[in-house]
Amino acid sequence: MQDSLGRTKSTDNMSHYQSGTEEEIRIHLAAAYQLAAMKRWDDGIYTHISACVPNESGAYLINQFGLRFDEVSPENLVKVNLQGEIISGVGPVNKSGFAIHGAVHAARPDAVCVLHLHTDSIIAVSAQKVGLLPISQHALRFYGDIAKHRYQGLALSATEQEGLIKALGNKKALLLENHGSIVCGTSIQQAFYLMDVLDKACKIQLLAGEIDGLIIPDSTICQLANQQLCSDGDNEGQIEWPAYLGLLNNK
Repeated sequence: MQDSLGRTKSTDNMSHYQSGTEEEIRIHLAAAYQLAAMKRWDDGIYTHISACVPNESGAYLINQFGLRFDEVSPENLVKVNLQGEIISGVGPVNKSGFAIHGAVHAARPDAVCVLHLHTDSIIAVSAQKVGLLPISQHALRFYGDIAKHRYQGLALSATEQEGLIKALGNKKALLLENHGSIVCGTSIQQAFYLMDVLDKACKIQLLAGEIDGLIIPDSTICQLANQQLCSDGDNEGQIEWPAYLGLLNNK
């Protein structure tokens, strides 16, 4: 990544930021976009990752519409309000796309970062009636912590926003049937980590093949595993973040 003067910005010390300023949020959010591109989570110029601006109620950072994820930098992120209207930066932004982000941010103060992606594996599982099955340790992270929302077309109306928020509740993840996913995190680090875990859980489910005959742990074991996997609380993803950033340094 580059600074505002076009100089290369090293990510070596990015993991030490505590996301207390807008500059720090911009650095971490741009890194999340770059990492998502490396993992091929992007969908052309569509889908988004948004993050709250510290100490600015109702202000969020999002990608400029028309840029690929690998083109996003700290400097070209656009600051918008809950309606997707530009506060600062160079647009345009995808207002219809931000309808999802704005609704989640407004309803969930804990959702510092929201990822809405169209990864192949997650779309495929979202189209399965059974949803995400607890057949892997990765899937068990979301045991009781993921919901589903019925597909209702491209446009997200006010009525559908209400339904989406109701389905999401206080959960970390939502499968948008035939569409993709939403993942919420109390930090950019947590949200990115959870999306990585969800993507892998869905890939494992697809690789497992036929649903009938799969080994599913007892519900008591599923609950125990979930509690163990969630034991880091809001620190989830923090210890993994420097390793993710190292991938950018090795590009």
